[in-house]
Amino acid sequence: MIPARTRVRTLVDSSRFQWFIIAVILANAAILGLETSPDVMDRAPWLATLGWITVGIFIVEIALRIFAHGAAFFRDGWSLFDLFVVLIALVPASGNLGVLRVLRVLRVLRLLSAVRSMRRVVAALGATLPGMASIGALLVMLVYVSGVMSTHLFRETDPEHWGDLPTSLLSLFQVMTGDDWANVIRPVTDAHPAAWLFFITYILISTYIVLNLFIAVAVEALEMQKDEDTQEIVAEVEEGEANVLAALAELQAEVSQLRAELNREGLGRERA
Repeated sequence: MIPARTRVRTLVDSSRFQWFIIAVILANAAILGLETSPDVMDRAPWLATLGWITVGIFIVEIALRIFAHGAAFFRDGWSLFDLFVVLIALVPASGNLGVLRVLRVLRVLRLLSAVRSMRRVVAALGATLPGMASIGALLVMLVYVSGVMSTHLFRETDPEHWGDLPTSLLSLFQVMTGDDWANVIRPVTDAHPAAWLFFITYILISTYIVLNLFIAVAVEALEMQKDEDTQEIVAEVEEGEANVLAALAELQAEVSQLRAELNREGLGRERA
């Protein structure tokens, strides 16, 4: 007989089960959105019951995964995230902890753990943090130096946007994001035509060069994550083959035992 844990693991790791959980997550997300409308809840009070049914499905799923994977479940970050999100749903709606019920919307984020491609993107973003931090520090230095320079150069011309360092930094951030940046720099460029050179250089460096550096780091992290996912898939396939071979060995042992018993019974009948 195949062990119960192996059968449950096969169930929870199957693609059909995963797609079923994804459908439940999407249904739960729609219910959470509808619950924000008192009119909808008054007309369809059964939505609250349906929401609790989806929570019950999540609880059963987590219990099955804990049983199937054992201690390995608690060593996986995504599994712990799923457990946290499900436990949040069980927080009482009243009392001091009632405010935590707002966090139940995090159940929508379970899609991140249920869909492999989303997990890959999130893992890649996590892997980019060291590189992003270095590029972010470079950007901060660029904005700070430009802020000091623009304050000294333009505060007499346009004190509204360049009167002091904090104001200049805010104006430079607006210029970097492209939010109505032409009107921000127009009073200065009208008074100092050469100021265009300062702002164009700043925009080219902060918006295009630094942005491309961010993209390059993200693409590199995605490629690394893709290689890791390939290795993980190979490991899963090898584990599955090992489980199948173990099950076949058990079946072979049982068949051999049954054959031996039948042979003993046949010899007993012949002697009789």
